[in-house]
Amino acid sequence: MNSPRSVLVTGGNRGIGRAIAEAFIAEGDHVAVTTRSGGAPQGALELKADVTDGESILAAFAAAEDAHGPVEVLVANAGITADTLLLRMSDDDWSSVIDTNLTGTFRLVRRAAKGMLRLKRGRIILISSVVGLSGSPGQVNYAASKSGLVGMARSLARELGPRSITANVVAPGYIDTDMTAVLSDEQKEGIRSQVPLARYGSAAEVAGAVVWLASPAAAYVTGAVIPVDGGLGMGH
Repeated sequence: MNSPRSVLVTGGNRGIGRAIAEAFIAEGDHVAVTTRSGGAPQGALELKADVTDGESILAAFAAAEDAHGPVEVLVANAGITADTLLLRMSDDDWSSVIDTNLTGTFRLVRRAAKGMLRLKRGRIILISSVVGLSGSPGQVNYAASKSGLVGMARSLARELGPRSITANVVAPGYIDTDMTAVLSDEQKEGIRSQVPLARYGSAAEVAGAVVWLASPAAAYVTGAVIPVDGGLGMGH
């Protein structure tokens, strides 16, 4: 049994983030989750924070480190959508999604790297999307934010690698969550017909890839994009 690690998951109160937090708790790790609205899973330290607010991120890290020691595993999962076609997309539709999904992640990794560089070890895992690699109509803002995470992770992998810090991306496809629940039956069937495995994924299946990337088995994996998409994004 490995000794428990200090893990921080953003957006850990529902959907994929919650499943990731629960998976690390099951591994015996000390898990802190950030949430804007509350409702962290049992066994996690709940931290009210908003990734668009730099001060709240610093406060969340301070609280997590106070409780569990320096953050050894960061999972940047918090994200939003503001879908609409390009010509209808407002500056605010664009900037709100970029600020949460891309700039928010930058703020997180900048703070996490401080402690990891001192420890000379760490795992940074960014949650992207199949859409970031293959694109999607009505999601110019979201796709740009999620593909940006790939460039970020690969730059981090090169910059932080000499200190035994890995940086990887998990790119989920269509997963059964609140975000996909709003789709019509017709939309859902259209998506399912494009997925080689002919089904939606579960949040637990995404969590499995994240836990593996944080494990000793993945110590030599960095700068990778791991798709958990039933084959939807093959070739991207």
